[in-house]
Amino acid sequence: MKNYTALFLMLLLVSSVTAQKMNSNKKAVIASVEKHKQALIQISDSIWGLAETAFNESQSAEILAAYAEKNGLKVTRGVAEIPTAFTATYGSGSPVISILGEFDALPGISQKASPVKEPLEAGAAGHGCGHNMFGTASLGSAIAIKELIAAGKIKGTVKFLGTPAEEKYFAKVWMVKAGLWDDVDVNISWHPGANIEADVQSGLSLIDFIVEFYGQTAHASADPWNGRSASDALEIYTTGINYYREHILPSSRIHYHIQDGGQVVNVVPDYAKLWVRVRDPKRKIMLPTYERVKAMAEGAAIMADVDYKISLVSGIYETLVNREGGKIMQNNLELLGPISYTDEETQFGKAIQKATGKPEVGMDSKIYPLRETLETPGGGSTDVGDVSWNVPNINLSATVAPKDTPWHSWAVVACGGMSIGHKGMVYASKAMAMTMVDLFENKKLIDKVTEEFNTRKGDEVYKPMIDGPPPIGDN
Repeated sequence: MKNYTALFLMLLLVSSVTAQKMNSNKKAVIASVEKHKQALIQISDSIWGLAETAFNESQSAEILAAYAEKNGLKVTRGVAEIPTAFTATYGSGSPVISILGEFDALPGISQKASPVKEPLEAGAAGHGCGHNMFGTASLGSAIAIKELIAAGKIKGTVKFLGTPAEEKYFAKVWMVKAGLWDDVDVNISWHPGANIEADVQSGLSLIDFIVEFYGQTAHASADPWNGRSASDALEIYTTGINYYREHILPSSRIHYHIQDGGQVVNVVPDYAKLWVRVRDPKRKIMLPTYERVKAMAEGAAIMADVDYKISLVSGIYETLVNREGGKIMQNNLELLGPISYTDEETQFGKAIQKATGKPEVGMDSKIYPLRETLETPGGGSTDVGDVSWNVPNINLSATVAPKDTPWHSWAVVACGGMSIGHKGMVYASKAMAMTMVDLFENKKLIDKVTEEFNTRKGDEVYKPMIDGPPPIGDN
């Protein structure tokens, strides 16, 4: 009995200390997210069901924009010449804290909210990266801060940015170029994940381009000598890329997708098209690799006696890490504590793991400590990187799927349409709002974050890797 009494007193003490650290404004934003919780879940589920892909997210964007307007934020639609991009702001003066919201889906991974692979609509898109939760959670945070400003509890401006097409065209690059972060002091972002942590890892810089070959048609049997095959050039080119892989750094990546290799077997094809990406954790390493891969296209064209064309789609920077911002986020994660799951949710997670060939360990609910920042991180790429080279960025990962879940897969779609995803979304919304409270209340924190940003950026001059307007309608 004494041991139980001691344990109870210890838990009471911990709860008391936590309550002391949780000031009234943080309690208020948590209460705001809870107040809007059911509406946020409904918004997330609606976007999940729509599953609109890059630059096609008209209904998803409007759902978010309309809810922002309903809650008193000033919405500007169609920013940066992108119909599905928008801003929602409230307040006046400094500091200006922005928060990102994504909402585009991935093609071909439609899935029901079921732990076995079962498309909602065969061949349709699905939210395999959790962006239905991404934009919704961020909007919930922005509304919570708006309510604090409106109540006179804090001063400044909150700015939500609806950012489309992260999965394919990287719309934030055009939005950065349009100056949408020019007045911002600090940016907040998050990404759905399989664990909870203040994310202080970078991502990979990336360049995205199209290679087209133009030849001459001929009958593939009667007079093939009169043809100049574009698909020959394509095959020579991909062979060159694959041999080149041996001679790039282990941190670099090259991948391609053949979009057109000819139409019928008895015609020498006069056209071929390839979509290529080059990545590396450091842009200064990625760019020379890109130049070499471009030169190889010319070589392939010469060998096949065809013409060629290279078109830049877009390119993105690696994320500029901010550990001072990570510390602020980490403190708030520890205040919130871990996410708790029901037995049914744990079993759903284990069923997902079984279906995808992973150890059946269930959900990862612990809060990870602030990790050391890796010099050469793995993982993917994001246009949040371009934002982070223009304004200090604080990033969060929150659990919306079980441990080791394959990302960009049906398994993430399944979790994003049920309570596991809902819990991670609400958690992220609270954590980001609490972090924004710290920034609004304490200018010294903004100064520390900004000082690190300036040190890490150094004398690097940001140059957006785009050529022309956003490729609307090129899906």
